[in-house]
Amino acid sequence: MPSSPVPVSLSSRAATAAGFGAIGLWGLLALFTAASGTVPPFQLTAMTFAIGGAIGLAVVAFRPGGIALLAQPPKVWLHGVTGLFGYHALYFTALRFAPAAEANLLNYLWPLLIVVFSALLPGHRLQRHHVIGALLGLAGTVLLIAGRGGLGGSVSGTAAIGYAAALGCAVTWAAYSVTARLLPDVPTEAVAGFCLATAVLALGCHLAVETTVWPSSAGEWLAILALGLGPVGAAFYLWDRGMKRGDIQVLGAASYAAPVISTLALVAFGHAAASLSLGLAVALIVVGSVVAAKEMLRR
Repeated sequence: MPSSPVPVSLSSRAATAAGFGAIGLWGLLALFTAASGTVPPFQLTAMTFAIGGAIGLAVVAFRPGGIALLAQPPKVWLHGVTGLFGYHALYFTALRFAPAAEANLLNYLWPLLIVVFSALLPGHRLQRHHVIGALLGLAGTVLLIAGRGGLGGSVSGTAAIGYAAALGCAVTWAAYSVTARLLPDVPTEAVAGFCLATAVLALGCHLAVETTVWPSSAGEWLAILALGLGPVGAAFYLWDRGMKRGDIQVLGAASYAAPVISTLALVAFGHAAASLSLGLAVALIVVGSVVAAKEMLRR
């Protein structure tokens, strides 16, 4: 028998709204990254996660329980750090070895996998409209990437490594997101610790394989600060709340809005051009999200 209808509660609606907030912030990731200059990927990860973790730590210090909230069992730290650092390490590997468009498409299987994996959770059941909504979102993402010049060419040996890493991205983030539901007693404040650990690991990778390049202007520093406060900061705290207490299947399907928001933001600020494929992709993803959220909207 399914558990009590948690998604109907006001707290669950607020948590789902928090998840939507995370998706919106991730939609700004590409814009801020483009404005951050030529800082190497792992260095950028270390800098932005350090900002996001430090801000979270400052907030934690004023919460009941304080820094003690970070004292979590090893399995919790393994879950959090594997999700945050593991995903980003695989993503950068994918972009290094495979064409960006195709790698991005495989990476964006994670919303669909969240919808599918959620059916394995206690008290959850995968319904037809969830699958249809997620597939519409996937179709929109394929159209979006294809319209930007991706999807084509042969697969070389090194590209295969990149594709495997991109698929690993999707599986890692979907698994991290869905299994957060199994850790309901772990406070969201603990994410601050996961961010700081990710910053340290990214710094190690940077020192091992990259040459340090510092931002060359105030605008680039502001873009990095914005990344740390939003897409690589607040978004992870909001997502944690959404995954633990919100409607996972709705959030999974709605996550396909992130690449659309990203592209629209790039168009708005002159980093990309508007196109018919973009408009069709937006329509598919919006329809898919509405279909997946049918029950929630009815309530």
